[in-house]
Amino acid sequence: MPPLPFAQERRTLPAMVILVIVLLAIWLILAVVGFAIKGLVWLALIGIILFVVTSIIGWIRAAARRRV
Repeated sequence: MPPLPFAQERRTLPAMVILVIVLLAIWLILAVVGFAIKGLVWLALIGIILFVVTSIIGWIRAAARRRV
């Protein structure tokens, strides 16, 4: 019984195609990580600003209570 024709032909991807696929995968991972880090930086900045504003408001209210 002869083997099937598709079993005789084993195709492999050229090294350049594999390299391009690997580089695209690395680029995608770095893009997602970079976007997440950039989002976290913005959240950290907003958190710091809100902390400072809340501290200032609390300090002003505490000073106003002491005067009364």
